[in-house]
Amino acid sequence: MSTITPEVTWAQRSSSSEPEKNYVFLTVVATDVPESDKQLDLQPTKLTFKGTSTSKKVTYALELEFFAEIDPKESKIHHTGRDIELVLRKKELKEEFWPRLLKDNKKMHFLKTNFDKWVDEDEQDEAPDDEDYMSKMNPMGGGGEGGFGGIDFSKLGAAQGAGGLPGMEGLEGEGESSDDEEDDDDMPALESDDKAEASSTSKKIEEVL
Repeated sequence: MSTITPEVTWAQRSSSSEPEKNYVFLTVVATDVPESDKQLDLQPTKLTFKGTSTSKKVTYALELEFFAEIDPKESKIHHTGRDIELVLRKKELKEEFWPRLLKDNKKMHFLKTNFDKWVDEDEQDEAPDDEDYMSKMNPMGGGGEGGFGGIDFSKLGAAQGAGGLPGMEGLEGEGESSDDEEDDDDMPALESDDKAEASSTSKKIEEVL
C-alpha cells in the first residue's frame, strides 16, 4: 500500500490580549480514515499524523513543524469522514499574524490557504465568529470537564448549607407535616387501646368482688 502526504489547509487569527482569539485553523484532508486507525500526536512545536484510508487504499503520513509554539491542551479537534479539523491555540499572545505556518520557509506543495476561513490581519476584528464551526470542536484529550454535566458538587454543598437549593423550599416542612399527621392519626388508636385495657381490668375487679 502506497504512502502519500495529505493536503493541508490553514488560516489564522491573532490577538495580544484574548487567548481564545489567538489560534490557527488547520485541516488535514484524509478521507475515510477510521478513528481506530488514526494516529495523531500534537506537540507544542509539531504535529504528526498517520492513517489508512479504507476507500482510497492509501496510507496518509504527515509531519508539520510549526513556525512558533502552540498549546496542545487548549487546542481542539473534529474528525469527520472527509478530514481532520483542528483549532490550534497559539502560545504567544501577539497582534501580528504568523508569517507562515511552518518553521521552514520552503514552499510545500501539499500546503494551501483555507480561503473560507482566512481574513486579513487588519480585518479580523470585523470578521464574525464562526460559532457553528467552533461548537463542533472537541478538546484534544477527548471529552469535556465535569463528568456530571458540569455540576459543581462543592456548590451544591454550599447551597444546602445556605438553606437548600432553589426550588426545594418547603419540602422539608412538608415532610415534617406529613410525619405530624401520621402521629395525629395514630393517637386516637392508642387512646382507644388504653380505654379497652382499662375496661377489661375493671371487669376483672368486679368479678373478684
